[in-house]
Amino acid sequence: MTGEPNSFSSAVDHFDDSTDVIVVGYGFAGAVSAISAHDAGAEVLLVEKMPHLGGISICAGGGLRLSDDRDAAFAYLKTTNDGTTPDDVIAAFVDGMFELEGFVRGLAQVNDAELTRIDRPGNYPFPGHDSMYFLEVEKVPGFDRATGYAHARSLRNGTNMMKVLEDNMASRAIDVRFSTPARRLIIGADGAVQGLWVEGPDGPRSIRARRGVVLACGGFEANAEMQRQYWQINPVLSAAFRGNTGDGLRMAVAAGADLWHMWHFHGSYGFRHPDPDFPFGIRMKRLPDWVPDVRPAETPMSWVLLDRRGRRFMNEYDPYLQDTGHRALDAMDASTMRQPNVPCFAVIDEVGRAMYPMGGVVFNDSNVTPYKWSTDNLAEVENGLLKKADSVAELAGIIGCDSAVLEASFERWNAACENAGDDDFGRPQATMMPIATPPFYVGEIWPIVSNTQGGPVHDALQRIVNPFGEPIPGLYEAGEVGSIWGHLYLSGANLSECFIGGRIAGREAANRVPDTAP
Repeated sequence: MTGEPNSFSSAVDHFDDSTDVIVVGYGFAGAVSAISAHDAGAEVLLVEKMPHLGGISICAGGGLRLSDDRDAAFAYLKTTNDGTTPDDVIAAFVDGMFELEGFVRGLAQVNDAELTRIDRPGNYPFPGHDSMYFLEVEKVPGFDRATGYAHARSLRNGTNMMKVLEDNMASRAIDVRFSTPARRLIIGADGAVQGLWVEGPDGPRSIRARRGVVLACGGFEANAEMQRQYWQINPVLSAAFRGNTGDGLRMAVAAGADLWHMWHFHGSYGFRHPDPDFPFGIRMKRLPDWVPDVRPAETPMSWVLLDRRGRRFMNEYDPYLQDTGHRALDAMDASTMRQPNVPCFAVIDEVGRAMYPMGGVVFNDSNVTPYKWSTDNLAEVENGLLKKADSVAELAGIIGCDSAVLEASFERWNAACENAGDDDFGRPQATMMPIATPPFYVGEIWPIVSNTQGGPVHDALQRIVNPFGEPIPGLYEAGEVGSIWGHLYLSGANLSECFIGGRIAGREAANRVPDTAP
């Protein structure tokens, strides 16, 4: 090696190792990229910074979003992206949706995994929403999705899907190196990506990628400094994974990449654990999504959200709360430079307290003791996540607001429940329930990010491009690192994107003419 190894120079004249395609990141996108590059005839190396697989992917529900109608799917996604993603990139994704079920069924043969289809429309009532469905891995014989990975818990079947991908990686004997973070791309004089600096257990090594590098290393939800630069709302608590710190974004920018969708993240609202060492935000209970004028909201929501003044300020039950639930918290009082809704407060009464757990945790982290929310919310009263008040006046003291304002807020809300209509913010009638039976319970509420959508811009072939729209030779991306979702997100589509983008990126990298680096 030339130069000081710890400087990770962007150019070298000697490589320590070489392969055809290097894939960075071992979530769904990285695994599919590696499998696809291998099946296209390339020698593949996958590097993962963490000591275990999964990324944020393993924490998800595991459902891949597919469609029965190509034109309908394209129309829906064009609308929800609101002009932020080029038509040819959307079209490439939609084309991939119609190849994906066959591809996954082929992968499932490795361990006789059982697939299931779940018919569920898109989250918003735009043309084409009714063409959508989910494909999930319902069961992997001999594998327990709840305990099969000691370091991870998923919403539903994310661990099952990961098991299918892991077994496919193993059946192909693809070279995987854990605890090996990627540090910097190695770039030739012509601007082409020639390889990658990694830092594994044996120290820094420069690895040549004869055909290409695929960045599949997630977004920047666990990087507080990047959040501050790209988002107004602050702080935002990461929901499940500490590994996504923007590594791919930094490397791509250093290679000349353009950026898109940096403001957009998939998120909601939830709790901050009182233990400062607990690294994740705790999302509110996942209530069923609904679609205006299509599939009504029917599940009662036990809480209302109040700002620091003790007033409601939002519809607590948006159609797709897991994607847009945080947006109403994103307000700034310029006269004080404070965000009046961060934190805000979730309030329930004794009836709501007994209904169901108010929070839930998913994670991918071997260094965290899992937290399980109690079924009756009483353990959270004991540990301080929730505070108990025997009267409205006592509750106002906890919030720090005027008790008369809080009393008026409850009176207005309870009258709206009785009159079957929220004229203030349009919360669906079936979800409304009064806050009237003491004792009352309150918890501080913070913005929660599951995953980011912004990052390097890519074209329809998953090639990362510069600000002039020109592909950076030898550089590709897949998954969350530079997602196509620019305005409203389609549930399950990040996972579909991991597969669709991974298939394209792996294949394109494998088929690229080898470079002439030493």
